[in-house]
Amino acid sequence: MFGRTQIGARQVPPNDGLLALSTLGRVDYADAFEVDIAEAHDRSPEQWMRAMLDGAPLSTRLRLVAAWSTIGLKLRVPGADHSILGWDIRVSDDDLVLLGADSRIGMPGELLLRRRDGGLLFATLVRQDNAVVRRLWATIEASHVTTVRALLDRL
Repeated sequence: MFGRTQIGARQVPPNDGLLALSTLGRVDYADAFEVDIAEAHDRSPEQWMRAMLDGAPLSTRLRLVAAWSTIGLKLRVPGADHSILGWDIRVSDDDLVLLGADSRIGMPGELLLRRRDGGLLFATLVRQDNAVVRRLWATIEASHVTTVRALLDRL
C-alpha cells in the first residue's frame, strides 16, 4: 500500500465528464471507482496505472491477459512500447491516462485512471456492438468489479 488514507476502493457513479473522455464513440457500460491515496500526486497517472496492472502479481497478470483475450480484446504483447499490460496508451498526460483495446467480437474497451486531490479515480468503459457481447458482459460483470477492487486495493 502506498500512502493509503482509507481502506478499500469504493464504486461511484461515472459522470458525463468522465464518459466524454472516451474515444469509443459510444459507451454502453461504464463503472468508476475511487481510492484514497494521500500521495496521489507523487506519481503520474501512467505510473499509477503501471503500478496497478504491470505491478500486479504474475498470477494476476496472467489471469487478466487470459480473460481479456477470451472476451476478444486485441492486446499487444505485454511490455510492448506505448502500452500497459497489452493495452494501447491512447492518452497520457498530467491529469489522466487512457488505455484502449479494440475487439475481435464487437466489445472494445478502455481503462481510465485520473488523479484527484487525495486519491485516484479508475474507470472501465465498454462499447457493446451486438447482443452476444451484451450477454457475455452480463455474465462477467460481477467478476470484473471484484477484480478492479482487488487491483485498486493493492495500491
